[in-house]
Amino acid sequence: MNVLLLGSGGREHALAWKLAASPLLSKLYAAPGNPGIAEEAEIVDLKVDDSAAVETFCKANKIDLVVVGPEAPLVAGLVDRLSAAGIKAFGPTARAARLEGSKSFTKAVAVANNVPTSASSTFTNLPEAKEFIYKSDVPIVVKADGLHAGKGVIVAMTKSEANDALEQVFAMGGNNDPVVIEEFLEGEEASFFCFIDGETVLPLASAQDHKRVFDGDKGPNTGGMGAYSSAPVFTPEIERRTLEEIVQPTVRALARDGTPYRGVLYVGLMITKDGPKLIEYNVRFGDPECQVLMPRLKDDLLTLMLATCDGTLGKMSVRWRDEVAITVVLATKGYPGDYKAGSEIRGLLRAGEVEGVKIFHAGTKREGDKLVAAGGRVLNVTATGKTLQEARTRAYRAVDLIDWPEGFCRRDIGWRGL
Repeated sequence: MNVLLLGSGGREHALAWKLAASPLLSKLYAAPGNPGIAEEAEIVDLKVDDSAAVETFCKANKIDLVVVGPEAPLVAGLVDRLSAAGIKAFGPTARAARLEGSKSFTKAVAVANNVPTSASSTFTNLPEAKEFIYKSDVPIVVKADGLHAGKGVIVAMTKSEANDALEQVFAMGGNNDPVVIEEFLEGEEASFFCFIDGETVLPLASAQDHKRVFDGDKGPNTGGMGAYSSAPVFTPEIERRTLEEIVQPTVRALARDGTPYRGVLYVGLMITKDGPKLIEYNVRFGDPECQVLMPRLKDDLLTLMLATCDGTLGKMSVRWRDEVAITVVLATKGYPGDYKAGSEIRGLLRAGEVEGVKIFHAGTKREGDKLVAAGGRVLNVTATGKTLQEARTRAYRAVDLIDWPEGFCRRDIGWRGL
C-alpha cells in the first residue's frame, strides 16, 4: 500500500516509525514531516491545510490511505473531502471531529447521554460570564470553545484569575464563539485511547502525561513535557467504567445522529473518588502519549487503521508488549513562553544507542550537516523497560548524552506512577 502521513511533530514521527514496519506498506510519504520522519518516509512539499493539494497528490501517487496526524485538518473537513474523492482516510469527519473542535458541543453530548463529567455553563456574553464567576466557587476552569492550539483552557485558582481568563478566552473567539465555564475536578488525570469504526470500540491503552513545565507539576501548562504508559491509576475496573459510562454512550449518540465516529478517540479523564469523569475528547492520538503507545503496540498499526476505516474492527484484537514506556520531552529554554530557535543539537546517535531507547523528533530541522531546534518542544526521548523505573533510568541516561545547552527537560517524568 501507498500511505500518506500528514503532520510534522513527535506524534507523527512515532506513527511514521510504526507504519514503516508494516508488512502491508509499499511506500510511505509524509508532509510536511521533519528530519526524524525523513528517516522513515519520503518527505513531500504539501501543507496539511491545503486540502486541494493533498487530494491532487493522492490521485497522482495512487495513495491507498491518508493518515491525518493533527486535529486542525480533521476539524476543517479534510477527511470529508478525501472520502468524497474516493480516497480512504484515517480520521473522523468534520461533524464528528466537533468532539474536539467545540467544547460546548462535547458538553452537550455528555449531558444528553448521562456521561459523567464536570458541571458546566456556556456563555456568549462576557458580563453574564463574569456574573456567573462572581457567584461560583474557585478553583474553576475556563475554556474557549475552539482549538486555539491547546491554549484555550485556563484553570483559575482565584476569582481575579478567572475574570482575567474570561477576558483572554473571549478575545480568542470570534462571531460570538461560546466560552465554557466548568467545575474544577479533584483527582488524578489519565488518558485512554480507542479505535472506533462507527460502531465497534476497540480499546487500546492508557497513558499519563505531564502538562506543567517544571518539576513537581509547577509552572504554566504546556503541550506536554513527558508521558508514560500504562497508567497505574487506570485499573481494569476504571477501564470498564470508562467504556460503559463514557465512550460507548458517546459513540452510540453520534451514530444515532448520523455522524458516526471513525478514527482514534483520545479520552481525557479525571479519576475522582466517584470514578472516571470526562474532561475532554481529542479526535487524534495525543502528543506525547502517542510516543509511548507505539513502542508498546505489538500488532500492525496499518492493519488496525484499515479495519477502522473499513468498519471491520469487530474482527480485530490488539496486543501490547508487557513493558512500560516513558518519554521525556526536551524543549527549548523559555518554552512555553518566548524562546529562540536555531540552536544546534548534538549527540543523538550516542543517545539512541542506549538499550530500549528511541528518539522521536518533534521540532527539529536540518541546516546543512547540523540538526537544529525549530520549535518549543524539540525531541521526545522514549524508552521501554520491564518496569517504569527501568524505562525511566534508560530515558534519562539517553537525555544526559544529548549535547544541547539551550534545551531543558523535567527530571521527574513518571513520578506519580513510581
